[in-house]
Amino acid sequence: MIGQSLGSVYLSWEALSKFTPLYYFDTSGYAFTYPIARLFGSKVICYTHYPTISLDMISRVRQRSSMYNNDALIARSTWLSRCKIIYYKVFSRMYGMVGSCAHLVMVNSSWTQSHIEKLWEIPERIKRVYPPCDTSRLQELPLERLVETPKIISVAQFRPEKAHGLQLEAFSVAIKKLDEDLPRPKLQFVGSCRNKSDEERLQNLKDKAIQLNIHEDVEFHKNVMYRDLVRLLGGAVAGIHSMIDEHFGISVVEFMAAGAIPIAHNSAGPKMDIVLDEDGQQTGFLAQSVEDYADAILKIVRMPECERLKIATAARRRSNRFSEQRFFDDLKAAIRPIICHSS
Repeated sequence: MIGQSLGSVYLSWEALSKFTPLYYFDTSGYAFTYPIARLFGSKVICYTHYPTISLDMISRVRQRSSMYNNDALIARSTWLSRCKIIYYKVFSRMYGMVGSCAHLVMVNSSWTQSHIEKLWEIPERIKRVYPPCDTSRLQELPLERLVETPKIISVAQFRPEKAHGLQLEAFSVAIKKLDEDLPRPKLQFVGSCRNKSDEERLQNLKDKAIQLNIHEDVEFHKNVMYRDLVRLLGGAVAGIHSMIDEHFGISVVEFMAAGAIPIAHNSAGPKMDIVLDEDGQQTGFLAQSVEDYADAILKIVRMPECERLKIATAARRRSNRFSEQRFFDDLKAAIRPIICHSS
């Protein structure tokens, strides 16, 4: 991380030497360039999607939890874990210093806001602006669903942090607990593969479905066109999401807009911003363990159609809070003071 950050400093110095803008607008998270931009006299504005380092990352290394961003080799070693903690602490201190050089900081969620406020210590310059979610086409889908085969959809790249394996395990548990008189649901994975590692991960998921004896109830859709994604979302009664600390969670908003009741991980964006009651009406479910997800799946499958429609309707209304128009309005409101003050 330090190496990449120092590289961005050199690149920004080279660019700013050739052309110095009045406003330096960063949307890629290169906080180490902010002091350089200020040195050249630019007003620094940034839109931060995810902190380069978070307090959760440090906490997991301290607890020696093995995850996609904390290798098992390091987690097993006391000495390596201590070294990584020191490295993270040094980097977080540096990250806080350079981040505080921004004149205006916009963040995409309450989770990101809480971490940036603690790290950069400039709460008065931080504004929450939810990302634009173009759900206009999804909003047009009918909320009614065919109940012969309830479909549960998962939309995410086949990356390790998306925890597709947990979804398979939860679905397997739900199938075993399913009442005999209820229709057997189907789980649909929709995602893209970036490289060979993702392809291998997808094949491992297919193998796991066979091992769990649910392969006839699971579908895999790789690299689909958007029109096909809309069609699949339009046929789903629920959407499942299982990434820990997803800073926002656009796929969860898409589920809600399409009328698929979300079952999202009980952390970060889905917990703090998205899957909240709308006008006193439940909009979805939050889960953490395999059992939590399995219980939520069963609740939706067993749910009377009238109750499902109430939740789906409230969820669709809530998704409007994250529209493109809302993003434009909030963005303009955030940057107007700094631009007007400069002029």
